[in-house]
Amino acid sequence: MAIRIVRLGTERASGEGLRIGTVRRPPRGVPKSEFASQNWYDVWYPNLAPSVETMKTAQAAETPAQWAAFGRKFKAEMAEPDASRSLDLLAALSHQSAFSIGCYCEDESHCHRSFLRELLKARGAEIVA
Repeated sequence: MAIRIVRLGTERASGEGLRIGTVRRPPRGVPKSEFASQNWYDVWYPNLAPSVETMKTAQAAETPAQWAAFGRKFKAEMAEPDASRSLDLLAALSHQSAFSIGCYCEDESHCHRSFLRELLKARGAEIVA
């Protein structure tokens, strides 16, 4: 059992389990009834998405320093009690269940899910490489 970090909208891996969308907004133009069947997500959980202001920082980041500034802001948001408890819960569940979390971004290295991976690992989560 473990967590997979995925790009939403991609084909599901065998045994991936429940797919959790850690995004601020649902996919555009997709009926809610089709989110799961189109491989977006089974459950929407924006609690682990960057705030609108922080998301704008990421979208505007053109240099490594600007990307690092986004990372600091996002990690500070994830240190807030509700988000921190959510990360603790997912890390604990990773030892009991197979599931995935994800975002729409094509490049994980330039996406908040790279920081989620790091934060979950720090909490002892079992993560599929």
